[in-house]
Amino acid sequence: MVEATTGWLETYPVPHATARNTILGLEKQVLWRHGTPERIESDNGTHFRNNLIDTWAKEHGIEWVYHIPYHAPASGKIERYNGLLKTTLRAMGGGTLKHWDTHLAVGGIYTVIQTKAKITADEWGENYFLVGPYFEHNVKTQVEACEPPNPAVKKAMDTMKSQGCQVFFGRWLIEGSPYVLLFDIGSAAWNLDRWKGEFWDVSNIGIPFHDREANDAVIFGSLTAWFLKELSCQFDDKPNIIAHFHEWQAGVGLILSRSQKLPVATIFTTHATLLGRYLCAASIDFYNNLDQFNIDKEAGERQIYHRYCMERASVHCAHVFTTVSQITAIEAEHMLKRNPDVVTPNGLNIKKFSAMHEFQNLHSMYKARIQEFIRGHFYGHLDFSLENTLFFFIAGRYEFSNKGADMFLEALSRLNFLLRVHKTDVTVVVFFIMPAKTNNFNVETLKGQAVRKQLWDTAQSVKEKFGKKLYNALLKGEIPDLNKILDRDDITIMKRAIFSTQRHCLPPVTTHNMIDDGNDPILNTIRRIGLFNNRTDRVKVILHPEFLSSTSPLLPLDYEEFVRGCHLGVFPSYYEPWGYTPAECTVMGIPSVTTNLSGFGCFMQEHVADPAAYGIYIVDRRFRSPDESCNQLTQFLYGFCQQSRRQRIIQRNRTERLSDLLDWRYLGRYYMHARHLALSRTFPDKFEMEPSAPPKTEGFRYPRPSSVPPSPSVSQHSSPHHSEDEDEDERYDEDEEAERDRQNIKSPFSLGVLPQGKKKQHGEYRN
Repeated sequence: MVEATTGWLETYPVPHATARNTILGLEKQVLWRHGTPERIESDNGTHFRNNLIDTWAKEHGIEWVYHIPYHAPASGKIERYNGLLKTTLRAMGGGTLKHWDTHLAVGGIYTVIQTKAKITADEWGENYFLVGPYFEHNVKTQVEACEPPNPAVKKAMDTMKSQGCQVFFGRWLIEGSPYVLLFDIGSAAWNLDRWKGEFWDVSNIGIPFHDREANDAVIFGSLTAWFLKELSCQFDDKPNIIAHFHEWQAGVGLILSRSQKLPVATIFTTHATLLGRYLCAASIDFYNNLDQFNIDKEAGERQIYHRYCMERASVHCAHVFTTVSQITAIEAEHMLKRNPDVVTPNGLNIKKFSAMHEFQNLHSMYKARIQEFIRGHFYGHLDFSLENTLFFFIAGRYEFSNKGADMFLEALSRLNFLLRVHKTDVTVVVFFIMPAKTNNFNVETLKGQAVRKQLWDTAQSVKEKFGKKLYNALLKGEIPDLNKILDRDDITIMKRAIFSTQRHCLPPVTTHNMIDDGNDPILNTIRRIGLFNNRTDRVKVILHPEFLSSTSPLLPLDYEEFVRGCHLGVFPSYYEPWGYTPAECTVMGIPSVTTNLSGFGCFMQEHVADPAAYGIYIVDRRFRSPDESCNQLTQFLYGFCQQSRRQRIIQRNRTERLSDLLDWRYLGRYYMHARHLALSRTFPDKFEMEPSAPPKTEGFRYPRPSSVPPSPSVSQHSSPHHSEDEDEDERYDEDEEAERDRQNIKSPFSLGVLPQGKKKQHGEYRN
């Protein structure tokens, strides 16, 4: 939609282009914020030229005028914006518009800020504020309104409100309860042209009118810089204000703050470079050509040159520039032409996932619930033992190449061959949890769960009758004739139950009806490699194209429960600046596969002497060819299948002990260092770093376990069967290993005074 006077653009997704959804979108997103318009113009689409639209427009006194479809003079702005939007979504989706909504998620950044809030609030107390855009549907459920505790903040807000800006203040209802300051971007949209002009004067970066996200960034950034200016004016002396900006969408505020020479220490963090994500989505050999790209040309061809300039200007204006991993630091050096000052790894709130010694029991409990789903899904073909079945999974946005789903499927084909050749009794069921467009559950999948439930009810009914007869016979002191204890009706019921499990088709590879499944990359690859869940296949594949939910009629588990019930998470990503999915597996005690192109994989290589011994398998996708990387992944998967049950338990214990490495109590030190460095560069007369180097991490490293190896050597393919008797002779002292690991972790930073007798360490600042 384009507002005729100012050219303001807004876009809202709807499930389907219908008149009813059009009306709902206008009422929920437009009328309540901007009032009822006098006139609406549109093309002649059936979702506009409709009796429902006519009736609704008349009821609201709106004149609705129709254009000629795709007629530039009439609908030029809309069509140009549609063109840019489609180009952008295709680039983010690897050249296709399929699953566009899943590519817009920014869940990783949200997780960083949300989980880090507790430790930052502990450090800064009531001087810590989160600044963001105002969205009413989020505020109603996640924010408690309150008055600012700081008079300076209140005065700055009042000044902005007096000039027509809507500012909201409250507490975010998460752990740590940090204060949030939210700006209503829509209420300030009338300033857009003026602010875009001011931004041009400062940076020579022009923002196209049809790029709504960039326009939003200008409004939000201008409001942020305005607030920082008003806040700094409330103090007699120069305050020690630190402003930390995440991603290019927030960077305008940083650029304006520096251009206005505000007394604010600025930090800019990129979680992934803008151009890097676009290039990788297009299946380009990115990491081997980092120094070969013509950056300006690549950004211009993708119609994101202005966004790239905003990102690069933010990077170079910041007092301190940080990235989330070493691999992203290398990328930023080439894409953004500045080497990061500090690498700030992403952490987690370990307390949320902590299950103490219960995590092994939780694994057994949720594995049993997954097994129930498998019994229904594979009814009629359940000729494999669930006790010897391993559950692997991959989860995340539907980015077929970036997330490594292409390599994973190829490795599964090779794994299936190895397991069949060696005639192993292990079966692997692999779940793909990647949201895609569907129209309903697969009927065959629903039928499978119904058949399973019917068989369970039948078995329970027969068991109850059998139990009563056996009980009565024993009371009489008789040994019952088991051939007579079941009557003919019981036999008939059981035969009917067995006949109901007969199936004339293979178990489906997807749980839902896919929209346009002929062009779905996962399904097309499954067709190519032939993993159709045949009886002879030792690798079974299930695509679940929807986020998991405990209310699902198929697999009633939420994501955390599902992960705990699986044996291995596989994330062979090609482009993954950090990678929260393997990190979440780690803190829940589930081994995982990652790559040396993910931030998480690089971090584990740096801080764990032998990651595989702790259940972190790292595939080399940087220095090996795709085929060699796929072979390495296959070896990891096959080696994992060779493990005995005892070895898997030992490995899960070790994996869970790595949780402390990912806790914000430890990783928060990098953010602390970045803030101290920014203060020392902004206010050198008040703050000094000794020296200005990142915090040292010697000792922040796990040694290789000295006891039993976690898995058989992957090179010994001639001996696929492992003897359970050998396990009993292997030395393993869990308590001894755990104590040794704890000694290899540094204690977290102390936020108070230095303990008596302790000397100041390198990297600590002084005031």
